[in-house]
Amino acid sequence: MTELTIGDIGEHRAIEEIQKVSPSRHNGDDAAVLGHASPNSRVVVTTDMLVEGRHFRMDWSTPEQIGHKAIVQNFADIQAMGARPTAALLALSAPPSTPVSVLRGIARGIALRVADFSAELVGGDLTSGDHLVLSVTALGSLGGNLPELTIDRARPGQKVVASGEIGHSAAGLALLERYGTDFPREFAPLVAAHRTPSLVPGRGMVARSTGATAMTDNSDGLTADLGLMAQRSHVRIDLDPEAIRPSALMEEAAALLDADPWEWVLCGGEDHTLIATTATDVPSGFRTIGSVHKGPEDITIGGQSPAHRGGWVSF
Repeated sequence: MTELTIGDIGEHRAIEEIQKVSPSRHNGDDAAVLGHASPNSRVVVTTDMLVEGRHFRMDWSTPEQIGHKAIVQNFADIQAMGARPTAALLALSAPPSTPVSVLRGIARGIALRVADFSAELVGGDLTSGDHLVLSVTALGSLGGNLPELTIDRARPGQKVVASGEIGHSAAGLALLERYGTDFPREFAPLVAAHRTPSLVPGRGMVARSTGATAMTDNSDGLTADLGLMAQRSHVRIDLDPEAIRPSALMEEAAALLDADPWEWVLCGGEDHTLIATTATDVPSGFRTIGSVHKGPEDITIGGQSPAHRGGWVSF
């Protein structure tokens, strides 16, 4: 039996399929009208794209995993400002031959991850194209009088703290590139870090409320993301090599692939781990990985220049 495609059902029915999986009272009109999450709160907005063949492959990831990743990479940016994600909009371009089951799967992945944050998918757009492309716009709420956590507010004397793993996603990508979905199963946690990166709700708000001043997420690579923070803040960021050392599982994967796991740590990105600077106690859920100093606007590892530099480049 031939599988039903988006081209078979048309735009309006395709939108209805998404709404069935991710219902919202705000979805279904020309625009969504949202109230402020709390009095005097500010709205935080970000957008990010996922392009088939560039950011994901259908033979590596399920539609649900693609939807999950699309939300995490956007909500990580909201959390990195110290804000709470509240809503998302999905603009999707797909070939007419795309099975409806793929559309439903992406919507399920989005709906499940959005629900984890008590947020909603409130609208979007749908069109035909040569490749599958997801563009998510995420909204967040920044309450209280504390400033947002921009990357230009790291100060000498502060600690650098991180909320999760670093380099696991890059290791997982390397395994997929070598083995596809037939990768050795002992490395499943690394592959999962790439296909369905972790993001704990509330971590960004906790960091902001306990004294963090600057924050970003590890999306483009550690040296790239923290290098930019160092430049914008006019400081040197020194990372403790023991605190960011590749995990034992990464070491095993590197031995199998004849790779350098430090390159995954320093240049990999896509972990979406929150990384902040603070002069106060380490926020709950974070660990210390380095310190901020006066000096050249750069990143160092144990006081030395990194063995690897670089990260994600869009062009």
